[in-house]
Amino acid sequence: MTFELTSESDYVYVTATGEFSLDEAQRTFLEILESVAVAKLTKVLFDGSMLVGEPKIIERFYYGEFAARSVASFASRGLSPATRFAYVLEEPMLDPERFGEAVAVNRGMIVRAFDNLEAARAWLEAAP
Repeated sequence: MTFELTSESDYVYVTATGEFSLDEAQRTFLEILESVAVAKLTKVLFDGSMLVGEPKIIERFYYGEFAARSVASFASRGLSPATRFAYVLEEPMLDPERFGEAVAVNRGMIVRAFDNLEAARAWLEAAP
């Protein structure tokens, strides 16, 4: 997996490409959190529509749990716990049941998965 990160006016925009790997996804997420904390922004738009792979259900669970735990732990580094994350993915990377999203939300993360960029941007823009 490779990713490119840019700061837009009020959010961090991440584009990711390559083949999904849980270890790489977790490493990438920590780098994203570091950038968000430094930039003092509270919105992340993650465009993974070019990612390939078919994560297993347990990988979706582990990623959701890891992401929520990491967001909470970055509060001491300046990351707002109210930071919103919009993921844009395509099936099979995008789980139609949104299991990973549910895992993260149930652990306090503000996150939503989308199948198109416009809907993800609209959700972020509607954020307070």
